[in-house]
Formats: sequence, C-alpha cells, structure tokens
Amino acid sequence: PAMTLPRRRRRATALHPLSAAIVCALLVFLALNNFIGSTPTLASLTPKSKLVSIAANRRGLLIGGLSTFVASAQTLLSKADEGATLQFESMEALKGKDYGKSRMKFSDFVQSPTGLQYKDMRMGSGKSPSKGDECIIDWSGYTIGYYGRPFEARDKAKGGDFTGNEKELFRFQLGENTVIPAFEEALQGMKEGGIRRIIVPVELGYPDNDMKKKGPRPTTFSGKRALGFVLENQGMIDKTLLF
Repeated sequence: PAMTLPRRRRRATALHPLSAAIVCALLVFLALNNFIGSTPTLASLTPKSKLVSIAANRRGLLIGGLSTFVASAQTLLSKADEGATLQFESMEALKGKDYGKSRMKFSDFVQSPTGLQYKDMRMGSGKSPSKGDECIIDWSGYTIGYYGRPFEARDKAKGGDFTGNEKELFRFQLGENTVIPAFEEALQGMKEGGIRRIIVPVELGYPDNDMKKKGPRPTTFSGKRALGFVLENQGMIDKTLLF
C-alpha cells in the first residue's frame, strides 16, 4: 500500500503587540503626512508661509499623538506581562521567563484580591480582632508546594522532633507588621474560636524568603530545616505554603 507522508505545517509567527501598535501608528503618520503635503486646495487658498506653518503644526501634533500612543501601548503591554507572570509561581531558576509552574487554585477555597486563598473549617462565635488587639493562635504549617512537608505541628506530634502534645501558643498584635502579610489579612476576617486554612503565595509569605524577618516561625529544629530548605532554595521549587 502507498504511504502518504503528512505535510509539514508551517508555524505562524505572531507579531508582538507593541510592534503591531507601532507599525499601525507609523502607517497612519505616513498617510497623513502625504495628505498634508499633497492638498491642492490648501496650497491655492493659503499663502506659502502660512502653509508651511500649518503643515509644521500638524506634523508636531501628529508626532506628539504618536508618542502618546506608543507610551500607552507600552503601559498596557507591561500590565499584560505582569498579569501573565502572576499565573506562574515565582522561581529563581525561571525568573524573567514567560512559562513555569501554574499557580495553585482550589475550588473549595475563597481567593481574595491579593491572591490569598482561605477556607473556614470552623466558624468562630466570638468577636473579630481589630488593629492593635493581641491575637493568640495555634497554628500548623506545610510546604504544600514542595511535597507537603510539615514544618510546624498543631496539637500533636508529626514526626521528626515534633514532640509533645502541648506547646506555647503564638501571640502577636494585629497591625504591628510583625507577622507575614497573609496572617494579617486572614486574622482580620476571623472570629474568636474559628479555624481557617490559608494557602499563601510567595508574595504574601516571608519577606525575601527569610523566616527570621517575620513570624510565625517554626519552634523545632526539624521544622526550621524543612521550611528553610524551601525558602532558601534558588532552583525550581514552589514556595507556596499552607497554614
């Protein structure tokens, strides 16, 4: 039997949005420039000195409009690139690239405008904290973006040197900028006695990926090792955390 080889498809090359905008603007500029220079009625009714002045003014306005158009196109393009970047997790090895690991999104979690995802496991019955109030919480932490390893246990031991069923509760004042931004945001919408799960992207986590700068911090050696390995890694590791 005869075998027909498949035709090789040509890949279409998409023109960069900013390049397309500049090309269109230049075409408009050239068209209007030719129109200004080849208007017979204008030349016959207007003195030559005034004609040169009018043409110069029109060209100046056109060039000014072209510059504004290009600047607006650059602004829109940078915003589009920023939006595309937020679709992927921040990784040092892929910094500046337009591809990477897609950000985690869970349908049963609510996502706030900042990118924080939260889910109330139990609604509280007390009052909500206000700025300046002391918050006392029990918390747990996992490197959900990297094998889901625990770096802080809640209530029970979970391997390593997570020993003992009791530990000192974490205390901080709301609004004093002593904890990661995700904790500040999550606690404001809670009530006393509630339990809330939060998924924290890297921009709402530890500043400069340094757990020493803000709390909460792991209370055990193995917890510090587990969290430090993820935060300090310069490769392709997802630094998303679950609390």
